[in-house]
Amino acid sequence: MKHSDVIVSFRGVRKTYDGETLVVKQLDLDIYQGEFLTLLGPSGSGKTTCLMMLAGFEFPTGGEIRLEGKLLNNVPPHKRDIGMVFQNYALFPHMTVEQNVAYPLGVRKVPAGERAARVNDALKMVRMESFAKRYPAQLSGGQQQRIALARALVFQPKLVLMDEPLGALDKQLREHMQYELKSLHEKLGITFVYVTHDQGEALTMSDRVAVFDKGIVQQLDSVDRLYESPCNEFVASFIGDSNRLRGKIVSVEGEFCEIHLADGTRLKGRNVAGAQAGADAIASIRPERMKLAAHGASNGANAIAGEARSLIYYGDHVRMRCGLPQQDECFVKVPLGTEALAGFAPGQPVALEFAPEHLRVFA
Repeated sequence: MKHSDVIVSFRGVRKTYDGETLVVKQLDLDIYQGEFLTLLGPSGSGKTTCLMMLAGFEFPTGGEIRLEGKLLNNVPPHKRDIGMVFQNYALFPHMTVEQNVAYPLGVRKVPAGERAARVNDALKMVRMESFAKRYPAQLSGGQQQRIALARALVFQPKLVLMDEPLGALDKQLREHMQYELKSLHEKLGITFVYVTHDQGEALTMSDRVAVFDKGIVQQLDSVDRLYESPCNEFVASFIGDSNRLRGKIVSVEGEFCEIHLADGTRLKGRNVAGAQAGADAIASIRPERMKLAAHGASNGANAIAGEARSLIYYGDHVRMRCGLPQQDECFVKVPLGTEALAGFAPGQPVALEFAPEHLRVFA
């Protein structure tokens, strides 16, 4: 993926529906040719509004949206060369599968002779060519989703947009479709822009993820950087699981700082926000980065004493729920067969250890 090839750019884009509240605030975003970019965030964070502005179903209140350098602000949807897949599939119930897929070609005045071949190619792409004569009501949810995708791809758009397209499917089918979409994307090399509130889905499929909250992109990064190096507390808590510890920064040393918790525990962590000594801070650590010290005895520099509350079984590991003095409960991911699990009893004291570089301190 060459990062010089920007296909879409948002510059200073704002959107308000009532003239007062900005649903999207001052958005600057570049989307690269051929990438799989996911817009991720909770309900009301502005991610779907961004997608709808790119598709042409909404218009920005301010700023510019360009596709390959061309201003899109007032271009109607069918003239944008953009394919769209909705969560509810939006198939026409009175048309057969092949008529549904052919519809965008008719709107774009593609000659009838060429249409049949393009429809067949698009159905082959999603392995649905044998369903051409059926109606949407005769298809399962997963099959309807495939047809909606074929319809978005049939006119060979520059860009395919998807709004929560797997939201209505059951877990197993959803996971299967994630792999299908990812491999289709790799095969076609078209730019995909995907909206979801499901962080697992975003991590599995994307090249990059833009995390939205309150109308602002909080962090735009590759999936591994987003998970390992969240830039603020919102991203840390929204992507994957993380444990939170509250305290005060007492000293700063290069990119690290020392934080004191309410019960006097001293911890060293990465000073992500560049905070000064004296600042109140929230530190975040992933459950898999905490280790149970054998028999509750800890000799590590970074350790917290607490008590074990319960075990939750996950198949390949267990999660231990722990109580900590004057803090929220925390979870530790413990591999099966760990010696410290032997003879587990609720209420027993535990010591949790972790390396300073995995504790991220936000002011």
